[in-house]
Amino acid sequence: MNNCFQFHRWINTLPRLRFPFCEDQIPLNGIYILFEKGELAHNTDRIVRIGTHTGINQLRSRLKQHFIVENKDRSIFRKNIGRALLNKNHDDFINQWELDLTSKDSKDKYYNLIDFDQQKSIEKTVTKYIQNNFSFVVLPIDDKDKRLALESKIISTISTCADCGPSKQWLGLYSPKEKIRKSGLWLVNELYKQPLSEADFQYLQKIANTFYKS
Repeated sequence: MNNCFQFHRWINTLPRLRFPFCEDQIPLNGIYILFEKGELAHNTDRIVRIGTHTGINQLRSRLKQHFIVENKDRSIFRKNIGRALLNKNHDDFINQWELDLTSKDSKDKYYNLIDFDQQKSIEKTVTKYIQNNFSFVVLPIDDKDKRLALESKIISTISTCADCGPSKQWLGLYSPKEKIRKSGLWLVNELYKQPLSEADFQYLQKIANTFYKS
């Protein structure tokens, strides 16, 4: 049985969320599965990113960091979208985009090197691209270790599948990150490891059925 085919066909039957999304439809803890316009696999929408969170009750916050909060240093997904957009346009601002301003030391060190008006403009472009092109499904999992393990297995299931390649128009092909270009996923970690087992898949089906029927 093709686990990736099976997972894709099933996950595409679950309720899909898009921006602007209602927080009440998102569990406090869990995994999110992202799809991107124009990307297909297994005769359905292709999964392009799998993610979760480490903090307690932070799934909603994590999704807002991707879709709404214009700070690429709080969302590696936003940073990777920006990298690809800038690289596609041969924009030298990519060098400034790479700088992480999370810490006070970094802000002090790089403050005079960054065109913040340009950075704000790119952030808005990233936001528009994400809000217009991505949709997602959520899977509720309260236990941190469990959701991290399953996140890794879903990523590996997709990345090891020979039938899940990106389209020729996929933005990720402009990414400077080789792992993104080769995997067809907006990810560089947890690729090509242990895939989902049949027991894992049955567990995900069970928790989804409980959540979506409640």
